[in-house]
Amino acid sequence: MNHKRDALFLTLAGIFLTSLVLGNVIGTTKFVTIFSLNLPNWMLAITPELVRDGSVYSMIVPAGLIAYPFTFLATDLISELFGRKKAQLVVWIGFAMNCFMLMLMTINFHLPNASGVSGGLQLFDGVYEFMVGNVIASMIAYLIAQSVDVRLFHFWKKLTNGKHLWLRNNASTTVSQLVDSTAIITILYLANNFGPEIDSVGAVIILIINSYLFKFAFALIDTPLMYLGVRLFKDFEEDPVVQKVN
Repeated sequence: MNHKRDALFLTLAGIFLTSLVLGNVIGTTKFVTIFSLNLPNWMLAITPELVRDGSVYSMIVPAGLIAYPFTFLATDLISELFGRKKAQLVVWIGFAMNCFMLMLMTINFHLPNASGVSGGLQLFDGVYEFMVGNVIASMIAYLIAQSVDVRLFHFWKKLTNGKHLWLRNNASTTVSQLVDSTAIITILYLANNFGPEIDSVGAVIILIINSYLFKFAFALIDTPLMYLGVRLFKDFEEDPVVQKVN
């Protein structure tokens, strides 16, 4: 049982760390369109012009954002099954691993190139230049947002006496993801780490809104996954707080 419990914790921590590091490496190197939608007339009246092109709304987000919501699912499951201290520990380990990754990339960037051997030097340099800004901005936003997520999760858990998993999962994730989206995009804009099209506060607001809407949608999908995870792994729970899934 102890072996299986450790394996579960390491798997969740691995999902968290992989998603976090991958998101920072990819970052804003590419923006992707999740979907485009022709808005009906009744929606045009309630959709600000800032987030649409005429009658077309497109959800455009950085490619690195696709991996990021999984970090919240992983920390929420760790919070629920293993307690706040272990969830906060994983958050700090994630911060340390990104610093470690940045250190290794910086060492490789400054080591002399072996001429005639390197197959993608320009690609490496481009990724590194983007990654430095992404990692620094992401880590500032990450520490704030993940700490907010863990604290809010356990605030609601204590307030509801361990009941209403859906409430603490959504209330913690939706707030922390708004904090994260606002912080990281604002920092990247100030650091001039976007393309030439993102040259105004209005464009930054569009990115924040699109990023948050994407994360908010994932948070709703996240809830049934949380219930499923808790029910599948309730026998491995280590959290001293009594759990009741409703």
